[in-house]
Amino acid sequence: MAMEKRGASPPPPPPPAGPQRGPVLHIVVVGFHHKKGCQVEFSYPPLMPGEGHDSHSLPEEWKYLPFLALPDGAHNYQEDTVFFHLPPRCGDRTTVYGVSCYRQIEAKALKVRQADITRETVQKSVCVLSQLPLYGLLQAKLQLITHAYFEEKDFSQISILKELYEHMNSSLGGTLLEGSQVCLGLSPRDLVLHFRHKVLILFKLILLEKKVLFYISPVSRLVGALMTVLSLFPGMIEHGLTDCSQYRPRKSISEDTGLQEITPRLDDYVSVSAAAISNSNLEMGKEGRKMAGDHSLEGQKANVPFSQSQKTCNGAQASSGTVQHLKVPFRTSPESSESDWETLDPSILEESNLKEGERENKASEQAENLPKKCFCSESLPITVQPQANTGHMVLVPGLISGLEEDQYGMPLAIFTKGYLCLPYMALQQHHLLSDVTVRGFVAGATNILFRQQKHLSDAIVEIEDAHVQIHDPELRKILNPTTADLRFADYLVKHVTENRDDVFLDGTGWEGGDEWIRAQFTAYLHALLAAVLQPDNEKTLSDFGTAFVAAWKNTHNYRVWNSNKHPALAEVNSSHPFQGQYSVSDVKLRLSHSVQNSERGKKIGNVMVSTSRNVVQTGKAVGQSVGGAFTSAKSAMSSWFSTFTQSTQNLGD
Repeated sequence: MAMEKRGASPPPPPPPAGPQRGPVLHIVVVGFHHKKGCQVEFSYPPLMPGEGHDSHSLPEEWKYLPFLALPDGAHNYQEDTVFFHLPPRCGDRTTVYGVSCYRQIEAKALKVRQADITRETVQKSVCVLSQLPLYGLLQAKLQLITHAYFEEKDFSQISILKELYEHMNSSLGGTLLEGSQVCLGLSPRDLVLHFRHKVLILFKLILLEKKVLFYISPVSRLVGALMTVLSLFPGMIEHGLTDCSQYRPRKSISEDTGLQEITPRLDDYVSVSAAAISNSNLEMGKEGRKMAGDHSLEGQKANVPFSQSQKTCNGAQASSGTVQHLKVPFRTSPESSESDWETLDPSILEESNLKEGERENKASEQAENLPKKCFCSESLPITVQPQANTGHMVLVPGLISGLEEDQYGMPLAIFTKGYLCLPYMALQQHHLLSDVTVRGFVAGATNILFRQQKHLSDAIVEIEDAHVQIHDPELRKILNPTTADLRFADYLVKHVTENRDDVFLDGTGWEGGDEWIRAQFTAYLHALLAAVLQPDNEKTLSDFGTAFVAAWKNTHNYRVWNSNKHPALAEVNSSHPFQGQYSVSDVKLRLSHSVQNSERGKKIGNVMVSTSRNVVQTGKAVGQSVGGAFTSAKSAMSSWFSTFTQSTQNLGD
């Protein structure tokens, strides 16, 4: 007591009774009710402040959570795993990463059976909502707990779920993002074995920010393949998905009707780009909204445009006028799909010192003058200095992308500004595919309705058959691999297939292993980035595909990357890793690729297989016929010869 009177520091306050804030936000149990459908049955801490753990209430931003955690068609499988992304709640900035483990059990096996269980089986999912994208690690821990939770055969026993929450928050930390555990369970080796040369086409599709839909059942195979493709992009899983789920849930039919009534005329968006109008509308509001101050770190305020949903989550309510004035083409052509959306002017970085009122005037002037401006600005770009290789990745906050970037500018700002990453999409989210605020997506689906509506996507990846269906002929030409690209893909395939049965290379080895494949794609991307910086680089870029590079330069991620300087790329060889003179082996490689991937080639291949099968069968039949005839002729000749011999002997006698 005397020490307290002399001004000594008081003892620390006792810890609060509630759960501690950590990387794991909530543990949630979702069940299927025979009348109400999918619903939240338990959440710890409660999803809604002030409500109990057994409340069914959901935040508006997370209204699709039950349908994501308990996927469509789950009753066809005994167990399954789902990776999904949720938009940030109000006050938060980044994507919420969800991992769900689904199981079903026979109702008669339960020790305690609630009155509302009327079906023969009980279907539930236990899911983790996390601030860290540790998909595989969360899945491994969650599968064990889900199994134990079901083994209790009494779903009122929730203590194990609370213990899971405390354990995960005490054992998981941001340092795990810098280790190999971030890609646990994502195997590029298996991806290359399955898709072979097409892996590079998937890689380029996402670089071009196209609308890509992955399709297969069950969900575990779907999300595994999709996230493995993303893991080929350096830094993407670790730091590139923080802005990948900025969308507004559909509230009502009337709201959608209101959006559709404001149909823009063609001349409304011919003279002014949609990005300029979007910037103008997003910056103008009742209270002079802040734009991207919450995105930049360490107090840096870069006035960067971002999606409507993010602005709403930061506390500013969107007016209906703002939504109605967002004029963009409902379905852009392949040539204009990027350029209509993205026009990044580095001069926006200078606006951080403007007053709120001046920002509105600046936005109006920018909307009027933007078509007259060149993309490149006279202002000096931000320079990311190369760091010494001390064994640790040095990351700096990107003032434009809002992402943590390395010295090469990785990860690329692909999943930003309305380009979504949804590893699993519930049927209730179908409207996002045609939402005017969604610039593009990489999404996964198990419902056939998604696959049937081909006009809503640029490419459909059917994982079961390793088939990449690209609808637009022009896009197919752009993605047609060059000779150097085919050599690169063949190099990967050979290294993976040659060591396929090697016990040492089970995904943990180096050459031909998972990390080795990721390193090859990192080298490929670094070489592409270094090549575009070189003067008189037409010949070098032709190895990557002249049409592809031209299309890529129109994307948002390229413009963000190119707005900064990355001197570390000066040390990278600015040529394709597999450049070289054309040879006979390249002809064989090209022919093999054409046969495997073109429709005409597939038909020729099928005809050749069918023909060879028929030839073999015909040959056997002919052989049998010829053999039979020869045997008959031989026996007839023997019979005739013996008869002739006997006749000769009789004549002699």
